[in-house]
This record gives sequence, C-alpha cells and structure tokens, in this order.
Amino acid sequence: MTNLDLYAKAEHLLGIEEATEALYDLYRSELDEYKIKTLLDVGCGRGGFMRRMISDGVACKGVDLSSVMVQECKSQGLDAECIDAKEVAGKYDAIVSIFDVLNFMNKEELIAFLEAMAEKLNDDGIFIADINTLYGFSDVAEGTMSNDSEEEFLSVDAVFQNSELHTKFTLFEKGEDGRYTKYQDTIVQYFHKITLFQKLKGLKLVEKQTFSLYDTEDKTLLIFKKR
Repeated sequence: MTNLDLYAKAEHLLGIEEATEALYDLYRSELDEYKIKTLLDVGCGRGGFMRRMISDGVACKGVDLSSVMVQECKSQGLDAECIDAKEVAGKYDAIVSIFDVLNFMNKEELIAFLEAMAEKLNDDGIFIADINTLYGFSDVAEGTMSNDSEEEFLSVDAVFQNSELHTKFTLFEKGEDGRYTKYQDTIVQYFHKITLFQKLKGLKLVEKQTFSLYDTEDKTLLIFKKR
C-alpha cells in the first residue's frame, strides 16, 4: 500500500468534507467564466468534482496516483486512470489540481509537472490549482488529531519544518476476526512561494487570490493561461 492509498483509506476520518465541497464550488464558479468542453482533473480523488462538471455537460478525465481512489471513480463509471498526469494523452480546454495537489511535489517535480500540463492544454486553455499558504502549513496543517469509528482508529501527527510538512498517518482497521491491522506511513508536502509560478515557460499566472477554508488565509488559488 502506498502512502496515498493509506490517505485514501483514512480520508473519511479527516473531517475535510465541508472544505472539499467549498473548493469544488470555488473551482466551478471560476470555470463558469470559460466555455470549456473538456477537462482533466489531476489528483481527481473519488471523482466528486468530475461528477459536478459532467452534470454541466463537460467531458472529464481524471488521474490519481492512488489506485484506491481510481477504483472508486471507475465503480461510478467515471473515466479515471492511476497514472502520472504527464502520461495522459490528448489535450484539454481546462486542467485542475484541487486541494493541495501541487504541494505534494518538490520544486523540481512541480516545475516539470506544470510545463507538462501546459503542453496538454488547448490554445487559450486554463489551468487552475490551489496551494497552501505559509499560514496554512504552520497554523492549520501542523499538529495532531485523531478520530475513530466502530471499525477504525486514525491518528495524524504533522510537523512543519524547513518549508516541509511531514504528516504521519497511523490507521488501525478491524478485521472480520476482530483483530486490528495497523497501517502507517508519512506524506511529505512542500511550501512553494508565488515567485516560482511567475517564471514558467508554458503557463502564465494571470490571477491569484488568497482565501480561507479554516478561518485563516490558508489557501491561494492560482489561475494560469497557456502561453
């Protein structure tokens, strides 16, 4: 099991449903300004945003590095693959990366990813993503939490240091025999300054807006156009 698959198994215990829906609303409102027919959702998760856009008549494709997430998408009849986004064929009117996807990449990986996404946009294509602010990492994400259900117990311990957030997930899952299986792994996220996004060859940063998911300026929405 990869660390992203562990995250997928534990996601329902994190209490982020309201924040996720708020992000979906924000992205959808931004995309309303553009007449898009095709969309690529990078880090598509369980396909919630794709379902919204499909209801608006947009043809959607999703990719995610968690096989657990992709299987859930497929079970709903959604077009999703567990592959690196750089391997996706075709071009799209819009590409989105929702809920910190860019923060899971270090600087070198991020630049390579963004330049690859530029190549997968149609002329006048738009790319939208959100990133954590410094406050989002230090004031919101850092710390500990736990949650449980009748069959599971989750503990999360996050430390932000040297512009990196290391989050250790520990999940205990009860089996049919009454015994618990322990899953544990660490996910690393990286803080990125806005200046990084202003020096891209294939994408032009045309708008940025800081907003709050958790009562502080914890997120920045980035909107790019293909150069």
